[in-house]
Amino acid sequence: MDGPLVFAHRGSSYDLPEHTLAAYLRALDEGADGLECDVRLTRDGHLVCVHDRRLDRTSNGRGLVSARTLAELDALDFGSWHPGGVPADGDEVLDDTRTRLLTLERLLDAVLEAGRPVRLLVETKHPSRYGAHVERRLVELLRRYGLTEPRPDHPVQVTVMSFSALAVRRIRAFAPALPRVLLLEVLPRWLPPGRLPFGVRVAGPDVGLVRARPGLVPALRAAGNQVYVWTVNDPADLDLVLTVGVDGIITDRPAQTLSRLGR
Repeated sequence: MDGPLVFAHRGSSYDLPEHTLAAYLRALDEGADGLECDVRLTRDGHLVCVHDRRLDRTSNGRGLVSARTLAELDALDFGSWHPGGVPADGDEVLDDTRTRLLTLERLLDAVLEAGRPVRLLVETKHPSRYGAHVERRLVELLRRYGLTEPRPDHPVQVTVMSFSALAVRRIRAFAPALPRVLLLEVLPRWLPPGRLPFGVRVAGPDVGLVRARPGLVPALRAAGNQVYVWTVNDPADLDLVLTVGVDGIITDRPAQTLSRLGR
């Protein structure tokens, strides 16, 4: 394949409500190489695909995700806040793939059912009241699916990401073979140029950081690392990351990005 991998950020989240099954199925239909999701633990220990700590922005609920059980979250509407989560006219009937909470387990089932290779980036969100239990539960679930050790013959490849260096270190301890990404919004003072900690081989800088630090991507790649940049939606930003030579583009608009790449 020519060019970088294209990952759908929370699914095709420009057109459909983020983290809904419909958004991910749309991204697969559009030809995205991979999907990106955030995970949080519910009060009863289930991993759910929700970005924010609080429910207010992306659902009709209130309060903390971590304080609710899966059944309580499943009763909420996670799609009607977005234009793509409501009928375009009075005659259209939408199924609940645009409005229902998505568990990581259901997302894994969907990518396994896709019938083609899919790369899945899973970001563990911190700080969390559950601490290391987030990574522990994630590894337990991935192990159940046989996804903790990358195999060339398996269509689904999982990589775990976090802004938390401690979370990345925990993943290395729980599942050493699982690829890891350290996400970067700013450059930590303790991080030498081009270097990544705890056996991480992929950096995940914000596109704003790439803009501000033009030597960052070349330095990371010269040190033998790969680079996945988020969230690349603007055409000028897409041109920038293609110019500096990244390995992965995380975008809300995978179809537009794939078109620009001629794919």
